[in-house]
Order: sequence, then C-alpha cells, then structure tokens
Amino acid sequence: MKLSRYFTALAAAAALSATFVAQAREYSVSTVLSDAFPWGQAAQKWADLVNERSEGRITLRVYPNAQLVAGDQTKEFSAMRSGLIDMAVGSTINWSPQVQELNLFSLPFLMNDSADLDAITGGKAGVLAFEAIEKRGIVPLAWGENGFRQISNSARALRAPADLKGLKIRVVGSPLFQDTFNALGANPTQMSWADAKPALTTGAVDGQENPLSVFDVARIDQVGQKHLTLWDYMADPLIFAVNQRIWKELPEADRELLRQAAIDAGKWEIELSRSLEAQRLEDIRARGVEVIELSEAERQAFAEATASVRDKWSSRIGQALMDAAGEAVAKP
Repeated sequence: MKLSRYFTALAAAAALSATFVAQAREYSVSTVLSDAFPWGQAAQKWADLVNERSEGRITLRVYPNAQLVAGDQTKEFSAMRSGLIDMAVGSTINWSPQVQELNLFSLPFLMNDSADLDAITGGKAGVLAFEAIEKRGIVPLAWGENGFRQISNSARALRAPADLKGLKIRVVGSPLFQDTFNALGANPTQMSWADAKPALTTGAVDGQENPLSVFDVARIDQVGQKHLTLWDYMADPLIFAVNQRIWKELPEADRELLRQAAIDAGKWEIELSRSLEAQRLEDIRARGVEVIELSEAERQAFAEATASVRDKWSSRIGQALMDAAGEAVAKP
C-alpha cells in the first residue's frame, strides 16, 4: 500500500514537472545597442521584470548590437514580422522603411522638447502610430526613448545651414534622412551603426548625428568629433513589441504580464535617459569637445531650411497622423 502511494506521488510530481516545462518559454529580444546604453538597458529591464513576475516561467533573452540581423538594423522589423525574431525594443527610425507612419518622428524640427514628444506618444498620434505597426503584423506594447538627436563633426562648428555644406554626414538607412541632409547642403552617407565608428576613424565621413547617450558612451570624441551642436532636430522613441503570431499563442495573463512589464521598463528607461543628460553634457565638454548651443533664431534657420522635407513627407505619413501630432505639440 505504501509502495502504491509512493508511485502515485511520483507520477503526480512527474506530471506537475511536465506541466511546468510545457509552460516555460524562452523568446529572443533584439536591440541595436548593448546595455552600456539606455536602449540596451531598456531591453534588459523588460527581460528582468518578465522573469521576476513570471517566477522564471518566461525568459526573454536579449540579443544586442542587431546581431540577429547581422548588424543591419533596418532589417529588424522585417525579421520580427517573419518570425526570425520574437520580440524587440526597436527604433522608430529603423522601422520606418517598413512602417511609413513612423517617419513622423524623423521629421526635422517637428518637436521642440520632451514635452512635445510625450504629448505625441501619449496622445492620439501615439495610438495611430501603434495601429500602423499592428497592421504590419507586429504588436506594439509600450514606448521607450533613444533621445533627441544632436550633430557632431570633425571640421567646424555648425551654427547655420551653410556650415553643413559639403560635409559627409553618416545617416541611418532612411530616405527621409537623405532628404533632410541634402536640404541642408550636406552629403549624407547611409551606413549601419556597426560601420559608422570605423568610417569616422578613417575620415570616410566627417560627422554623424545621434543622441548624447551614444556620443558619450561610444566615445565619439575619440574619433575626431570635436564639434557638437545641440539642435534637437528630431527625437527617436523606442517601441517594445512582439511578433503577432507569438502574441496570439500566449494566454491572456501572459500577454498582460508582458505588456505591463514593457510599460514599466519603458517608463524606467525614459526617466533614466533624461536624468543623465546634464551629466553627459558636462563629461563631453570636459573631454575637450566644443559644444555649440543654438539660439532660437539659429535653430529656426535650420527649421526653415528643412521645411520642404516636412512638406514632402507629410503625405507619406498620413494626414490623420500629421494632424494629431500637430494638435499635440500645439497644446500649451
């Protein structure tokens, strides 16, 4: 009788173990930058929260440096849509070739500051942007932030559009960036981030544009970038997202767990990123970089020089989204 109870208990334990194993899941999460940057930290925070809240049942394995797409960050969205990548914390810039509506955030001088950015992502425009992503087979869960982008170069201080004339500027693989820098008289050169630093080192390109976090952590000042202009010409929100097929397979409770963990990780990362800006700028100045802060009139000159770009791309982005973004930034 005792032996019978033993085998019954053993069978029950085996069944319980099998159930746990069946429920345990591991998913890949792609990011372009490592956890040395706020972007990579956002992905890791999401993974940590999911692991903690699922008590180890769900594992998100973060793959930084766009390694799941061989370093080509513009292929990340397509790879996730096809199922080669399960999840991602991705950039609106890198996903904009596949989701035209996301070019909204790359429009030059649409936003003045973080308040404008928050009004867009947190309002009707943010909802419309998420709907556009979902139509392409990806489920967006939450916003993060890569920051407002600044411009640096090795040749001279940039205070006016004319100062950019002829400079070779590394840009991401987005046609809108080509149009923006062509309008400013520069020579935009598309390349992945993996290729950018070597190109700056050899002088194949004169400059680049990125958030302060990238300039600081990647030590762009060490490759001749001694002139940094703060122009806040656009911001790059990050998006926590999941492949639609995987999303549909998940129980409702797990969907909610993933979504809330993404929301919490996004808020945490945005606060972290913004809180470090002043110190980053101080450190960059201390390393001998000339930091140019534009007057309102100087910034307006750049905005006027790129007005044709905003006009050209508005129709591609869509009038409803443009109107919603315009209303968001117009509110006091």
